[in-house]
Amino acid sequence: RLLKLALSSRAKDMKNRLGIFRRRNESPGANPSGKLDKVLKSLKPTPEEALKWGDSLEKLLLHKYGLAAFRAFLRTEFSEENLEFWLACEEFKKIKSQSKMVSKAKKIFAEYIAIQSCKEVNLDSYTREHTKENLQNISRGCFDLAQKRIYGLMEKDSYPRFLRSDLYLDIINQKKGSSPL
Repeated sequence: RLLKLALSSRAKDMKNRLGIFRRRNESPGANPSGKLDKVLKSLKPTPEEALKWGDSLEKLLLHKYGLAAFRAFLRTEFSEENLEFWLACEEFKKIKSQSKMVSKAKKIFAEYIAIQSCKEVNLDSYTREHTKENLQNISRGCFDLAQKRIYGLMEKDSYPRFLRSDLYLDIINQKKGSSPL
């Protein structure tokens, strides 16, 4: 009985602590999904802006909404690990601390490059081995070759399919007030 009382008290305490977060994110009458809709609408490109994504993969990836649309498309093709790897490499290049670089490099390798890793990207054996060797002396450029190969793969394979997809075509042919994502 004493244990039950202690657990009940502990559960109430935890609920009260977590309630702070709940109250902070909810204001009376606010619709949380409405906030998301507003954010998405503020990022939503005009059809003219979206047409520019057709110029290059780079232009698509530089636009927040374009990046989100491309990610959603890759998810339907079960190949979003390519984009995730490319983005992880971009973030890796921004790291200033050598110790953080070392741990992040090992994480990226284990997650995307190691054979049979959970999100293994499609790399040739030379690139995989070259990248593995680069981990002996970690620098900002240790993933450059692998990142370049994956970018090339997306550019030649996924990106042209994205440009022909209903998702993209709906964005460039959008009517006022519609939301493709």
